[in-house]
Amino acid sequence: MRVFVAGASGVIGVRLVPLLVAAGHEVAGLTRSPEKVEALRRLGALPVVCDVFDRKALRAAVGDFGPDVIVSELTDLPDDRTQLQTYRSANDRMRREGTRNLLAAAATTPRFLAQSGPGTFYESELPESPRVSVDEAAKTTADLLEAESGVVTIADA
Repeated sequence: MRVFVAGASGVIGVRLVPLLVAAGHEVAGLTRSPEKVEALRRLGALPVVCDVFDRKALRAAVGDFGPDVIVSELTDLPDDRTQLQTYRSANDRMRREGTRNLLAAAATTPRFLAQSGPGTFYESELPESPRVSVDEAAKTTADLLEAESGVVTIADA
């Protein structure tokens, strides 16, 4: 299966890409950071550098790869949790506009998986149960590539 992972260089993306590659999938990894190209290559993905806010370039990138499924792990979160408030509006824009643009680019792609939801990042304390580790989230996402359409909650027991 040809899998286009948007946000491939993010926290879940860097865990998801190797799982997909190990399962025999051809993976394109989208990042907006040219400095992350080599890291994506080492994970086994075909690196695709594109800004999701550039609709035309994003459509071309998705179209050129011709995926069977698009997996969205789009976020704009800081590495330093103390900067979370500073990134809030950028992350909201990424989720809202970035996802909208990715969906538009996916018009001819038969499947689309998106990770999202409130309370998926915490500042100082673990969120209330149910919660999930990023490694488990990546593994479960890989397992869902051929699942029936619908909403799935991934949480640790």
